[in-house]
Amino acid sequence: MYMCYFHTNQDREMYDEESNTPAMARTSNLNEDLGQVRRIFSDKTGTLTKNIMQFKRCSIGPRAFGIGHADASIFDDLSLEEQIAKRDADVDFFFTTLALCHTVVPELTGDGENCPVLLYRASSPDEKALVEASKELGYVLTERDADSITLKVQGEPKVYKILNVLEFTSARKRMSVIVRDPEDRILLLVKGADSVIYERLSPKSAYTTETLDHLRVYARTGLRTLCIAYAEIDSGVYEEWRLRYHLASTTLVDREDALAVMADEIERNLMLMGVTAIEDKLQDEVPETIAYLQAAGISIWLLTGDKQETAVNIGYSCNLLTPNQVHFTFDSTSLEDTHNQLEKASEDPSGKAKAIVVEAETLDILLRPPCVEQFYNLCTICAAVICCRVSPWQKSAVVQFVRSRSKEVTLAIGDGANDVGMIQAAHVGVGIIGREGTQAVSASDFAIGQFRFLKRLLFVHGVWNYSRITDVVLYCFYKNCCLYLILFWFNWWTGFSGTILFERWTIAIYNVAFTAAPPLAMGIFDRIYPEDECLSSPDVYYRAHKLHSFNLRVFLFCLLDGTFHSLIIFTLSALAFRYDVVYSNGQTSSLLVLDNAVYTYVVVIVCLKAGLQYTAWTVFSHLAVWGSIALWFLFLAVYTHFYPTLPMASDMVGLDAAVFGCPAFWLCLLLVPPATFVVDLTLRTLRSRALPRHFSLSTFAGAEFGHWNELNARPPSMQRRTGYAFSQDDNPLLHQTAMFGVPTC
Repeated sequence: MYMCYFHTNQDREMYDEESNTPAMARTSNLNEDLGQVRRIFSDKTGTLTKNIMQFKRCSIGPRAFGIGHADASIFDDLSLEEQIAKRDADVDFFFTTLALCHTVVPELTGDGENCPVLLYRASSPDEKALVEASKELGYVLTERDADSITLKVQGEPKVYKILNVLEFTSARKRMSVIVRDPEDRILLLVKGADSVIYERLSPKSAYTTETLDHLRVYARTGLRTLCIAYAEIDSGVYEEWRLRYHLASTTLVDREDALAVMADEIERNLMLMGVTAIEDKLQDEVPETIAYLQAAGISIWLLTGDKQETAVNIGYSCNLLTPNQVHFTFDSTSLEDTHNQLEKASEDPSGKAKAIVVEAETLDILLRPPCVEQFYNLCTICAAVICCRVSPWQKSAVVQFVRSRSKEVTLAIGDGANDVGMIQAAHVGVGIIGREGTQAVSASDFAIGQFRFLKRLLFVHGVWNYSRITDVVLYCFYKNCCLYLILFWFNWWTGFSGTILFERWTIAIYNVAFTAAPPLAMGIFDRIYPEDECLSSPDVYYRAHKLHSFNLRVFLFCLLDGTFHSLIIFTLSALAFRYDVVYSNGQTSSLLVLDNAVYTYVVVIVCLKAGLQYTAWTVFSHLAVWGSIALWFLFLAVYTHFYPTLPMASDMVGLDAAVFGCPAFWLCLLLVPPATFVVDLTLRTLRSRALPRHFSLSTFAGAEFGHWNELNARPPSMQRRTGYAFSQDDNPLLHQTAMFGVPTC
């Protein structure tokens, strides 16, 4: 177990140069589960995407700005620059709001006073991207303290007094600040998801339809979207609210709920200003990795806080969704409509692979009776499931929903605090070492630098670990059956006289000396498939699981195999030594000659059995097999001369000469191992003919099998989609160099 853990930590192929972080196994108890995963639950932002934000587009009133080229590195729109130069009121207020509505802290750094550099520390990459975009356009955040924010708007300093900060949470999906501007107005500035902003807009708010159209366009191109709104608050209304908010902040019972109620009360009758659109590109090799996982029969669920359009676009960009699938969308808020959608999807006659997209409100309905069981049955035959706008609680609930109804091994992967619940709910939790803090990694069983390393974690370490651990466990049962059942056969042969066949010390050190090295080499160095085959043929995941599965049938067959071998060894030995062997000095062989002869055959056969099970012979494999056999012969030659120098083994004196000088011993040494392995070799030959190396994967429902490159190929007619993300975490942004602690085992 520990060596599997060690191999993962030392794998240089999973070292991420960009973040200077290696892969990290934080437990040694789940190595075999990596080779049995059938469902993966993945976050999107920071997991599939880089979590490096770039401000690309914006909508202010009825006007949309931003060229929005996928390959452009900065925001660039001459028409917007012209509006800023003219000091357009709407544009000016919009970017002033972006420079005020956040929790970003500015810092001046540099080598000296003459070359200061203004840097921003932010609680999320989104906020940092928006503040930096405002800075580039002339709305510079220069100072911030507990009571005020100082901006430099087109070179003119302006000081805003901070009255309150209503911070972002995953439940609120928005954050607000209340400020007093230089004109002594009290302004509530809000940014958040369109689903929560639109329901709080004033009936007098203008351009809601145009802005919604812009939102859809941005979402379809995979951009992260945030709505920007404001409200001007009367000073009397604010003072009355401020007192009640202060009481809520000092309560000792349900403080967070009380603050949320007060925030919801003030965040009403908003006036919509516009929308921001931020790009977050996919990580390297994400589409190829997802296609490879699906080709291995692994179902992938994407659990994201994005809008439906954004999530679907990401699904296409990363090969989670393909044009060859039948897609079903569940977006109803009523039980009856949801049930009808579920019936339609379940009864689809097309025969094609299915993929479903579920909205958060509909998900709550589907996870409760009477829809829950039918929904689960539908999900089991789907190649992909995308859940949109889900909260951290819903992510965890989805994983628990699947895990409670299936014995299949589940894996959850994420990078932020909002992924901790689902990481802990899954059988195997994988944390991405990224930009969203240490919570996900701290809660995980394995940590990797990028999503693409998941392929190697499962298909190399998972396949090898599962086969190694299975083989070692079965082999340990087998080798003990071989030795200790011989004692039963001997007692039966002697009429249960109570005589012990083997010398006591040879029994005691059987597992720690003579048969310890073969399973050790098997568990450390054996490789069921070469590394390059694991990374080029996705069906090895299925083959490894099929050929090396650990279940009751396999376990019973192992016990039967050990029982049969022990019977063959004892029977042939007893027949060979049935009559006393007369030596040249006139003495006859004793029971101890039979004892050591049988023990020798057991050691030889058990070690050779390990050799038959090895799939990768290394120098250590040879040392383990042949060295263990040689160790027994050396031990016998030395141990029989301990007495009288040491007060032990007096009955073993001279037995080395008696055993090695017995012709029957050498004859049986040549005949017993081949006779024992006749059945093994026959079954092995028949099995290799019945189960060729390349299995058909058609038994796995819901995935498009065949060669994985066919899955990865994009139809010529399909438009290229850019992969981005939308979400925000309510945890501080921390540098990852301080992440690594002592792994838990």
